Amino acid sequence: MKQQALVTQQFGNTANAYLSSAVHATGADLGALQSVAMRYATPNILDLGCGAGHVSFALAPHAGSVIAYDIAEKMLDVVAHAAKEMNLGNVQTQQGCAERLPFADGSFDIVVTRFSAHHWQDVMAALREVHRVLRSGGVFVIIDIVAPETALYDTTLQAVELLRDASHVRNYRISEWSAMLSAAAFTHAYSSGWKLVMEFNQWIARMRTPPERVQAIRSLFDSAPEEASAHFMVQDDYSFSIDAALFEAKRVN
Repeated sequence: MKQQALVTQQFGNTANAYLSSAVHATGADLGALQSVAMRYATPNILDLGCGAGHVSFALAPHAGSVIAYDIAEKMLDVVAHAAKEMNLGNVQTQQGCAERLPFADGSFDIVVTRFSAHHWQDVMAALREVHRVLRSGGVFVIIDIVAPETALYDTTLQAVELLRDASHVRNYRISEWSAMLSAAAFTHAYSSGWKLVMEFNQWIARMRTPPERVQAIRSLFDSAPEEASAHFMVQDDYSFSIDAALFEAKRVN
């Protein structure tokens, strides 16, 4: 199965779990996104890789329009139903991949992606597309898990993520995000970072990780060097902590 089809399958099967996930439904980063939206009168916003729609729901009261865009149609069904329940008539859904956006040049004032980019097959292609669909002066906000700069910790994180979710591509380092945004002609800044605690049983249940992969993750943590276990603050129940970050980029031409 090709990678994008794998993403569609993985997240189509778990859409409702992501709607109710506390990790995704809450967080100070949603407030930070609202602050960005309130710089504009009635911005047109693209929620890129919208998942269960938490960004779309948070920004809709501050927007002229929000397009919730995702590769998984079942995720979009969840978003459309929830938006209707919340009377958010300015939220529309559209299916597609990040690397090929079906929108005209300069369509959006703001593009946001939250906890999605680590599934993209070609990040640079997606960044070029975001640059194209943003108007001059438009803002691109990236929120995602970031990998440690230390190679040992980076490798540990990627291995754990891939075992849990076969559609995982890569959590990028802050330095990698900086280089990629520069290469895509954005001016940008690392805005903030914070820790997220992954409660192990909820984390694997959300993705319906098969038992043999769950055991492999536990085994990996059990055999990890002490430095890695300390970095991720691995607990007795295998819950652990990872880093998230928010970047704000701007199209200046």
